[in-house]
Amino acid sequence: MASYESPELIDLFTTYTAGPDSIGAHLREAATRATDGDPLLVVTGADMALYPGDGRAPTVLGFRLSTRGFKELAAVSHLGPALASLVALREQDPGGDGDGPAVWRADAERLLSQVRRSRAANSPGLWRDVIAAPAYAGRERAIAAMVDHTCAMTERYLVRCLDDPSYLNHRSLRECYLEDSDDPGQPVSFNRVMVATFFLVGMDTAHRLIAWCDSQAIDWSRTMVVIAGQQGRPTAGVTWRTSSVAAIVLAASRRELPLDRLYMAPHAPVFRTPVDGDLSEVAALEPVMRALWSGTRATVELGASMFDGYPAFSPGDYGDYGERERRTSDETATVTEMPPIRSADDWFTLVTRLRLVMEDPRQLLSGAVSDYAAQQLVAHDNDPLAITVPGLDGEPYPEPPYEQGEFEDDRTTGGAGS
Repeated sequence: MASYESPELIDLFTTYTAGPDSIGAHLREAATRATDGDPLLVVTGADMALYPGDGRAPTVLGFRLSTRGFKELAAVSHLGPALASLVALREQDPGGDGDGPAVWRADAERLLSQVRRSRAANSPGLWRDVIAAPAYAGRERAIAAMVDHTCAMTERYLVRCLDDPSYLNHRSLRECYLEDSDDPGQPVSFNRVMVATFFLVGMDTAHRLIAWCDSQAIDWSRTMVVIAGQQGRPTAGVTWRTSSVAAIVLAASRRELPLDRLYMAPHAPVFRTPVDGDLSEVAALEPVMRALWSGTRATVELGASMFDGYPAFSPGDYGDYGERERRTSDETATVTEMPPIRSADDWFTLVTRLRLVMEDPRQLLSGAVSDYAAQQLVAHDNDPLAITVPGLDGEPYPEPPYEQGEFEDDRTTGGAGS
């Protein structure tokens, strides 16, 4: 059966939102005009663009695709997960299907061949003269030694596993490859190598981004920042605490960028990396990004005026990576996450949640109590009539002048709180 929509109520919905002539659209337009002269920093998965404001041309830094040595170091850091994957493959198919070698063995032989080729190609000169990342200057011999050692220990492990397949297991991988040991033939464990490679990549990216931001003389107190689009794997980097590039931007500001001026927008449109200095696509995206930031900000700022006296949302602070007390009380000044609802009549928390979903740009406005509704349904065998709907059940609403008999069943049954 097709769902029915009431034209009158749909028109009421679009009066505020979902249309270019809506109240919400007018608010976004006004907010965008008010910030037209402020600097806007947009960061995609590969590039950083600074829009100075007042119509001035943007400048762009490509930081991902131009990273020297990223794939080479990633190749080394992936050796641990590659070996762990071989263990998992052997567990699933230890002997093959009878038509040829097991998948794990073919993959192990291919990995061994590539490890040997990479070890032969590695040298201090490769890192100093060819890859030549400025951030690695002075460490080329150490990096080459690390790569050589990692290739050698990986080769030894693979050869032994191919000779004795029973050796390819999670325990041997941990004790003889990943973790520190007393084996003089393995003075450095792979876990340490993995940390070093990740640090080197992060150091290089941060070095270039910080230098570029410093050269732009950015007024961080006024800057609008949007981290746009996908950052790494599809499930990663959707908050400032989990985004490596957001962490670098915050560090580049020397903590002068207020956290509430940085918005993570994983679904926002992005520009492609400019080719041959053509910034037309970057420039065309400026009004879109200004409207995105300013419109989000305008909605956030409604919370303080609508819910004065209730705890305000705070994104935390630069050192706040731990859990904070999430229970609300009259003395609570701010909340960083959704506070738990104690009961259907916990109105202080319920209204605090209304303020939080208004002020926290990560939240859906409709998400203020949906988790509580789901929890209550699970606790009551998914029976909607067995739970209390806060704000509906038991409230003394005046009876509208319905026609005789209309909605009679709905009025007489009610919910658990009636």
